[in-house]
Amino acid sequence: MKKQKKTSIKKIFKIIAGVIIFFTLPSFLFFGFLYFKYNEELPTGTPGEQADALAYKMLDALDHEKYKATDYIEFTFKKRHHYKWNKKENTCEVYWKNYKVHLDLNNTSKSETFEGDQKVQGTPAKELIKKATDYFNNDSFWLVAPYKVLDPGTERRLVKTEENKDALLITYTSGGSTPGDSYLWLLNDSGKPTSFKLWTSILPIDGLEASWNDWTTTETGAMLPTFHKLLVLGLEIEDLKTLHLQ
Repeated sequence: MKKQKKTSIKKIFKIIAGVIIFFTLPSFLFFGFLYFKYNEELPTGTPGEQADALAYKMLDALDHEKYKATDYIEFTFKKRHHYKWNKKENTCEVYWKNYKVHLDLNNTSKSETFEGDQKVQGTPAKELIKKATDYFNNDSFWLVAPYKVLDPGTERRLVKTEENKDALLITYTSGGSTPGDSYLWLLNDSGKPTSFKLWTSILPIDGLEASWNDWTTTETGAMLPTFHKLLVLGLEIEDLKTLHLQ
């Protein structure tokens, strides 16, 4: 009986191991394929006047003064997170699932959190504020990243691509949820962004390229993207609305 029991246990372990290998091996192989196909070292580039001039060329191609004059932006990211962002006051209402956070971006400790209609306080409130802040930092970046190339804490470098075209490497040394991330902006002849490559702490592969070519001109004249393609993933930005506030 004991021998039969041991044999049964071995069979169970073999089945479990087989299932794990069946589901994980293809994933490991796929990741290995992607890594060797796309992974790139961060380019060095040259800081200075030429890099700054390319940054201004990119901003001018987007008519960035229209974005600067926009006081309010409303949008939905990937059908999951909803934002009512008062740029003028530097506040944002963040909605997801059954949660709502009135986020004070100047001083997050002044933010208010709700689950349904009930106000949340204490440690759970702090956790929701942290989550809302991280959501906002990530999702708004996919909306307005081109307009942040001159932000405090940014380093700009001019990079020559393999096609001998000028590209703009931006490194964020401070701010946001993941300082240290770098992005290489690829531009058309007028300076308008068409894509960027990412070197970020949250992605396991360096140098992946995401599109920036689905632009729309909003009510205030600000040009904002509506979709990004990253490998086989689509990042949708919907319900865009911009306003000038009195």
